[in-house]
Amino acid sequence: MASLKDKTLFITGASRGIGLAIGLRAARDGANVVIAAKTDTPHKHLPGTIHSAAEAIEAAGGKALPLVVDVREEASVQGAVEQAVAHFGGIDICINNASAIQLTGTLQTEMKRYDLMHQVNGRGTYLVSRACIPYLKKSANPHVLNLSPPLDMSAHWFGNHVAYTMAKYTMSMCALGMAEEFRAVGIAFNCLWPRTGIATAAIQFALAGDEGLRHCRTVEIMADAAHVILTRPARDCTGHFFIDDLVLSEAGVTSFDHYRVDPTKELMPDFFVPAETPLPPGVTMAAVAAPK
Repeated sequence: MASLKDKTLFITGASRGIGLAIGLRAARDGANVVIAAKTDTPHKHLPGTIHSAAEAIEAAGGKALPLVVDVREEASVQGAVEQAVAHFGGIDICINNASAIQLTGTLQTEMKRYDLMHQVNGRGTYLVSRACIPYLKKSANPHVLNLSPPLDMSAHWFGNHVAYTMAKYTMSMCALGMAEEFRAVGIAFNCLWPRTGIATAAIQFALAGDEGLRHCRTVEIMADAAHVILTRPARDCTGHFFIDDLVLSEAGVTSFDHYRVDPTKELMPDFFVPAETPLPPGVTMAAVAAPK
C-alpha cells in the first residue's frame, strides 16, 4: 500500500475536524504534520487546539509541529512555512482546509462577514499555496489539495448564499489555475469535496445541530480519500475536482456504511455536488435497514 511515511504535510485549520483527520491518517503512516491553525487555547464551543491536535498526531505515530497561523496574514503564513521547513527539512504536501462559512443572503451578509469568508477561503488558499510552492518544487511527489467543491455554475448554488459560494469557489479556482501553471514542474493541485454532510463542528453548531450530525458521514471518509489522492504520482494526478466516495470506490472500497454516523438515517447531501455526479456502485443515500 502506498504510504506517506516521512512526508511533511502543511495543513491549515488542522486543530479539529477534517484537517485533523487528514493529519491523523498521514500520521499512521509515519508522516510529519504541521498543524497550522489559530486555536492556541480552548474555544468555548469548539473542541481542539493546535496542542491537542499535536498530541493526537504523535500518538498516532507521526511527528507534529503546532503553529499559530492566521492564513489571512502574509507574515504569519510565511513565518510558519519557514519554521516548518527548518523543523522538518521541507514541505511535500499542502492542504488548504481552513475555511469560513455563513449561509446567508445578500442583505443578511454584513461586509465584515463577506470579507472574512473571502480573506480566509480565497486569499488564505492563494497565500498558503504561494508560500509553499518554492519548497514543493523540491519534493519528489508534491501535492496541493484544497478542500473545496467542483465548479458547478448552477444558479441554485448561488441564490441562497452568494457570498459564501463565491468565496468557496475561489479555492477551487486557485487549484484549477495553479494546476495548469505548475503542471510542467510536477506539482499536483486538486480539490476534494464530500458528497454528504460531514460530522464536524460546523455542521453541529452552524448548520444542523445534533440531529443533523446523525445524517452525516464521519471525517474519516475525507481523510481516507485524501490519502488516496496524496499517494498518487503528482504528475499524473492534477487539475481534478474529486468527490470523496468516488475516489475511494476507484481505489477498491465497496462499502461505505462504516462512515455513517447513524446508519439508520438518510444521508444529507452536501452543497455544490453536481446533479449528474454518479454514486459508487451499490451505494445509496437512503437509510440502512437495521439488521433483523
